[in-house]
Amino acid sequence: MPPGDTFSSQAATESLLAFWADAGVDAMLMDAPVDRIAAGKIAPPPRPAPALAPVAAPRQANTPDISEALIEARRAAGAAGDLDALTAAISAFDGCSLKSAGAARQAVVYRGVADAPVMIVGEGPGAEEDIQGKPFVGRSGQLLDRMLAAAGLTDRVIIINTVFWRPPGNRTPSPAEQAVCAPFLERAIELVKPRLLLLTGAASAKSMLKRDEGILALRGRWFEWRSADGALELPAMPTLHPAFLLRQPGAKKRAWSDLLTLTERLDRPDRPA
Repeated sequence: MPPGDTFSSQAATESLLAFWADAGVDAMLMDAPVDRIAAGKIAPPPRPAPALAPVAAPRQANTPDISEALIEARRAAGAAGDLDALTAAISAFDGCSLKSAGAARQAVVYRGVADAPVMIVGEGPGAEEDIQGKPFVGRSGQLLDRMLAAAGLTDRVIIINTVFWRPPGNRTPSPAEQAVCAPFLERAIELVKPRLLLLTGAASAKSMLKRDEGILALRGRWFEWRSADGALELPAMPTLHPAFLLRQPGAKKRAWSDLLTLTERLDRPDRPA
């Protein structure tokens, strides 16, 4: 056989072997056939009984007990008659571990119009917000402000977060941290009386809507947000967080589409009774 044919045959063989390896085949056939069906009819020998082990105590769930903090949060939130009183109540509240976690300088509650028809709910303050004491004032907030201005929503929104203190390292707030702050957030919704909620990012959407889907599956769709006692219901739309848009500029068109959808619903004429 000519040398060229030997090389071609060897290359073809190596290519075929690589194909079967990628397909998960990692063994050659044996010389003698084996009847696997007949072999499967033979019962395997019984396994020896395992040695008895001492019964272990039930493992405790690694979640903090926030029951007492929740009672205090509901009491303090319910006593607040306006946003200023609510801000003072949040600042005085010691039941959220983020307040003493070392990253937070002060409570970050809200900014915007006190009777806005749209409430924007983010996940939590970052470093710049911690310094200024207002939500969404860093790079993400600056992008959000430009988008709101382009959509004609600048003076029609109030901005708040699911937690009111900066998580260490700007990490995502835990469900327990969000839960203990929820009474204050619900009270803010009661006081502002917005018509629509815009939930920015997965942490906000999952916490507010009690859903497990990712933000790409949730965004741009209308859901009903309900308060813990079921007394309040509001249309809520999840959208992409501005921080995500800074990392993925190509996704801005999706967030812009969400804002247009929200604006269209906000400006839709009321139907006659």
